[in-house]
Amino acid sequence: MTIGGVLLAAGAGSRMGIPKALVVGADGEPWLARGVRILSEAGCEPTVVVLGARADEAEHLLPGGVPVTVGIADDWQSGLSASLRRGLEVADAFDDVDAVVITLVDLPDLGVDAVRRVVSVPGDSPAGDARSALRQAHYGGRPGHPVLIGRDHWLPLRRSLTGDSGARKYLAAHGAETVDCSDLGSGRDVDSPRELH
Repeated sequence: MTIGGVLLAAGAGSRMGIPKALVVGADGEPWLARGVRILSEAGCEPTVVVLGARADEAEHLLPGGVPVTVGIADDWQSGLSASLRRGLEVADAFDDVDAVVITLVDLPDLGVDAVRRVVSVPGDSPAGDARSALRQAHYGGRPGHPVLIGRDHWLPLRRSLTGDSGARKYLAAHGAETVDCSDLGSGRDVDSPRELH
């Protein structure tokens, strides 16, 4: 069973005043590098990073020593759907990947343990289970990230995406399994400099 990772980091970050792919955390680690590291440490390989706004600058913040495939969402201005669609298109080129973990660049509380919990499939399960999997982390009853999407869902999900919305409607319509991660973080995303503190 092969689980890949997709980190969505294409937006302009208008409320942040800078693309979130360019934000550097208080600890000195770029959010982009942190997101890649979390996916990698959780065993997600290959890892796809979707960039858009100021992509050339963002690429310089990717960590060395971790294999990353960059996908550019040329239509990133049309919203989250463009980023997610591009991430799934790039992942589709890896024939052996059974499912991908989708997460966002602006989740400072996200840790390796939450990714591993969402990914966890009983060891004796066939890869087919991963290919049909739909799982979403929940925090205090609220849906969040990461999300595990099996390969069987990639094409129908891509076809369903529009505007500035991601997979939420698709996950709800197809009965995604809820994975409680409330003990592992808040699940909050950071949209403005004020929320950093």
